[in-house]
Amino acid sequence: MGYLHCQGLMDRGYSPLRDVTYLTNGYLDTVIDWIPQMKNITLKYLPSFLRTTDPADGMLEFINRETSRATRASAILLNTFYNLEHEVLDGFKSMLPPVHPIGPLQYLMDDLPESDLKMIGSNLWKEDQECLHWLDSKEPSSVVYVNFGSITVVTVEQMVEFAWGLANSNQTFLWVIRPDLVSGETAILPAGFVDATRGRSLLPSWCPQEKVLSHPAVGGFLTHCGWNSTLESICAGVPVICWPFFAEQQTNCWYNCREWGIGSEIDSNVKRDEVEVLVRELMVGEKGKEMKRRVMAWKKKAYAAAVGPTGSSYLSLESLVNHVLLQPRK
Repeated sequence: MGYLHCQGLMDRGYSPLRDVTYLTNGYLDTVIDWIPQMKNITLKYLPSFLRTTDPADGMLEFINRETSRATRASAILLNTFYNLEHEVLDGFKSMLPPVHPIGPLQYLMDDLPESDLKMIGSNLWKEDQECLHWLDSKEPSSVVYVNFGSITVVTVEQMVEFAWGLANSNQTFLWVIRPDLVSGETAILPAGFVDATRGRSLLPSWCPQEKVLSHPAVGGFLTHCGWNSTLESICAGVPVICWPFFAEQQTNCWYNCREWGIGSEIDSNVKRDEVEVLVRELMVGEKGKEMKRRVMAWKKKAYAAAVGPTGSSYLSLESLVNHVLLQPRK
């Protein structure tokens, strides 16, 4: 929905920005009150490509071209479920060809018989399975899982702030640190960090995320808010701390924190004190308990949507097959 309104935002003068000062002068807090399916969202939480200062920005051109092309499709598939985003999905009815929410895909996959399809993976990195044995040794809901996805990068300063925030929280954590996590440099932890967290930290280069999130020892997820990670956290019943990086991750963050009540947000200018407070609040605070209660309710709704014969996503997939894929081409 954010991408579909990109041209409208440009026509109204919200994008491109006049200059880079608009990134820090409070302009991004401007409320957008004319997208009824995303009530009172602000510019900060719409797709980050709108923040360009270049009128000829290639990403804006790409977004507008592709959303226009989408109107010529026979059907559109989305990895979501109706209850989670019903206002936006209902709004699409007047804007797009038939939209089929068929998610969460992981639940549909779980319902398949054993087949070669289940052997197809989507990871860009080799998974470290040993972290699952490490989690086996931990108490239920005692571990913070930290992963910023496959392509998000951080600065050296942000790496240091995240590291000491996690260390100072006194919580046990599993932090996935890709070799290319730090922009332009090798990911190196600050001096003294490993000694300070010895016995309560594990730092693999990648892991099987769905299995990690579903492990009983994991009680919270510090995430970049990619859509796969967002849905996987819901399906696992794990509340989140959001640190969106780019694209629609800001929008996902807004929904996690403002609409679904399953997350809290770290400021983009990350500081260790804020990380420490939010991690502790997530794992042992009252707000963390409330977020856990809410995400468990969403987990039940997600499962119900994907299971046949009456789940909304199950029926949507059947409709896609019967009314689109099995129809003779014109």
